[in-house]
Amino acid sequence: MRTSRPSFIPVLLAVTAAATTAGAAAGQAAPPSGAVAAVQPGAWRALFDGTSLDAWRGYQNAEIPAGWKVVDGLLRKDATTRDLMTKEQFGDFELEFEWKLGAGGNAGVFYRATEEYPRIYWSGPEYQLLDDANAPDGRNRLTSAGAAYGLYPAPAGIVKPADEWNASRIVAKGAHVEHWLNGRKLLEYDLWSADWEAKVKPGKFSAWPNYGRAKRGHLGIQGDHNGPLALRNIRIRELP
Repeated sequence: MRTSRPSFIPVLLAVTAAATTAGAAAGQAAPPSGAVAAVQPGAWRALFDGTSLDAWRGYQNAEIPAGWKVVDGLLRKDATTRDLMTKEQFGDFELEFEWKLGAGGNAGVFYRATEEYPRIYWSGPEYQLLDDANAPDGRNRLTSAGAAYGLYPAPAGIVKPADEWNASRIVAKGAHVEHWLNGRKLLEYDLWSADWEAKVKPGKFSAWPNYGRAKRGHLGIQGDHNGPLALRNIRIRELP
């Protein structure tokens, strides 16, 4: 014989009702039915889940640029197109994503970018994506895969060959930034430090006074170079 057990449902309903009443009494509106709870700092969330580009738009454009598409769960471009950018802005964050390029491919991921200039890279620092073995930029560690483009070099021998998947990670907390590739930390630097200022001043970025100055901005994916690029598993968590 199966003995009956007390149901927890009445208790759960009572607790839920009490919480709702308490929130209303404190002047907090109860969330609508089916509402998604606000993401708390430290929680990972997808920026691209293999099906939708709802989190993205074009740079200085409300629409997704022609050329970017979702194919077989991947975010892809096969030729030169306009840059892609998150609708949302981020300050302190940890970003993870996987990517691969065709032979000789060149692209980049920008962070804390603004839309004040005609080009996204005039404001946002860049994590370089590159086929080091076949792209001209691979001859210089300052412009090779994983480098903070033009400013801080990445070591050789960590990026995988063309058409193989790489796993990247960017950590930005306050002034401190880290670039990771395939499980290894490539570099770290401090924005606005004396060392950073000394690197920016003699280079091309000095032409844009607000390059790297924003403490909060958009993430971007470079589209204006030739060749195929594919990305997947793009996720972010905001740091407290």
